[in-house]
Amino acid sequence: MNRRESPSRMNPFLTSKDTILDRIGRRLAERLTAQTSGYEPYTPSDPETLARTLRPGDILLIEGNHKVSAAIKYLTQSTWSHAAFFAGDEIPLTLDQAARSVIDRPQLVEVNLGEGCVAVPLSKYSTYNTRICRPIGLTPDDRDAVVSFMVSRLGLKYDMKNIFDMLRYFMPTPPVPVRLRRRMLAFGSGDPTRAICSTLIAQAFEQIRYPILPEITRAPGRAAATSTFSRAEILHIRHHSLYTPRDFDLSPYFAVVKPTLEYGFDYKRLEWGAVPPITG
Repeated sequence: MNRRESPSRMNPFLTSKDTILDRIGRRLAERLTAQTSGYEPYTPSDPETLARTLRPGDILLIEGNHKVSAAIKYLTQSTWSHAAFFAGDEIPLTLDQAARSVIDRPQLVEVNLGEGCVAVPLSKYSTYNTRICRPIGLTPDDRDAVVSFMVSRLGLKYDMKNIFDMLRYFMPTPPVPVRLRRRMLAFGSGDPTRAICSTLIAQAFEQIRYPILPEITRAPGRAAATSTFSRAEILHIRHHSLYTPRDFDLSPYFAVVKPTLEYGFDYKRLEWGAVPPITG
């Protein structure tokens, strides 16, 4: 056998098998991304305010209303089921896209089930609850590196090698012990040409050694004068496949930015309706 032959030529079934899996995966994805009825956001996002507030490198968390969103929110015990990365004007645009308003211009990089890594506009999430999480203290070079990493991944396929793992998401509240929930979300083939949700964002920050929720172990240090032991924290970067959208919210290294408070919020200027009388 010629060692230089490609795997697909040595075994043509590998290529056809991947195609079949992708087709089945897309069919499953269509059902999982169907919207659920009755969703109403408490405070829907204002895309124009988001556009003024977001900076390259920020993470936008979204409370989704798809069938898969319910399972992710249950498994992570969180409001947030999706994460998108704000790249701003670094995303290459067509002439048609460049002519659009700022909220309709692709500025977010995200990975969608069945679709892969794509660029979408802020207006996509105008009817959703969202939260901005901002990495603190990034150097300009590191910010550029994270943005470049995400933009370079546009066009990657969604990881459907393990499509049968997606079947668990058809159960709105799968009976899974708490200690196994994070592992349950960490599925995928490990193929670098494919991607999964917030794990791609975590991988981008992993490249520059920026912590999200690192594992911390405490090691005894030198004995102090008071006979107590000082302890040093040692950060261990978790593998990017273990990260979920809520981790950016919980991270002590990402600030939560609320757009309504960024531009001189004054509660005295709010107009309230008449207070209904209390009837006994």
